[in-house]
Amino acid sequence: MSRAFIYSGNPAHIVFGAGKSACVLEWVEKLGCKRALVLSTPQQASDAQALMGKLGQLSVGIFAEAVMHTPVDVTERAMEKVHQTGADCVVSIGGGSTTGLGKAIAYRTDLPQVVIPTTYAGSEVTPILGQTENGRKTTVRDARIMPEVVIYDATLTTGLPVAMSVTSGLNAMAHAVEALYAQDRNPISTLMAIEGLQAFRTSLPAIIETPEDIAVRGDALYGAWLCGTVLGAVGMALHHKICHTLGGTFDTPHAETHAIMLPHTAAYNAVAVPELLAPVAEIFGGSVGGGLHDFAAAIGAPSSLRALGLSKADLDRAAEIATENPYWNPRPIDRQSIRSLLQDAWEGKRPAH
Repeated sequence: MSRAFIYSGNPAHIVFGAGKSACVLEWVEKLGCKRALVLSTPQQASDAQALMGKLGQLSVGIFAEAVMHTPVDVTERAMEKVHQTGADCVVSIGGGSTTGLGKAIAYRTDLPQVVIPTTYAGSEVTPILGQTENGRKTTVRDARIMPEVVIYDATLTTGLPVAMSVTSGLNAMAHAVEALYAQDRNPISTLMAIEGLQAFRTSLPAIIETPEDIAVRGDALYGAWLCGTVLGAVGMALHHKICHTLGGTFDTPHAETHAIMLPHTAAYNAVAVPELLAPVAEIFGGSVGGGLHDFAAAIGAPSSLRALGLSKADLDRAAEIATENPYWNPRPIDRQSIRSLLQDAWEGKRPAH
């Protein structure tokens, strides 16, 4: 007999296909908006300029200061730009940093959002905002945070460097892995998580071989959409708590942190719920953590926290922060076990489980 479950779909228009970003003006108009503020990181300011051209008279300017971990002070500067321009919506182009800024603005104003992802972060399809203030990263879930329209255009991702493609993809995969054992998982979220993992299992190695292949890039975007959707549909646990601790407190790079930690957090929980994580072992071969570690190594992902510049003293503090507020996880956590897990990740060890 199937177990009882609750499934709530997040309302969003998903526009998927090569070249679809050309329709951005049409979607802004469908939202009933006439004054779009374009958001990007400093590195993607030229992409934002090109997007302004597509929006024409509907664009009121650019704010190109988005950075990792959505610092509150950056959001406050963006809010000044919103007020100055009289923007009635935001159009975010880029990865998780830009998407996060757009969501932070929407959380404060309820302005509609159009997101055009150029990485595989997946956060564009979640009602979750992670923001950093005073060295701590916290998350909030609210209906206002959920973008109204997401345009997935693989032609905009061919310029994403291979190394960033790999870590961004592993970041998205972490959402799917945690979804498999989420406390509020359901049959739909599990199906999407498995499909997302399979999409990345084939697309990431193919991107290394042919990074300009639009079809392969599209497959990775498909995986990002699936993995991001389950992130928004069910609760996350140990993996995301540790990554938020490392990123918020030590400013470690977001995608790289997820890539490094994923085999270790998955292995830790596989001890408690091997049957729920069995699909991971089937897709990647071997044990859960070992298979993920081997896959990440084969596609050239970073493997150790030490390479990110963290010290052993940092690990002590991270273990303390990550365990100071009790939260649900399929396997009980304590400071000593998390410190040991972080040590293995710091050294880049291959997990046994």
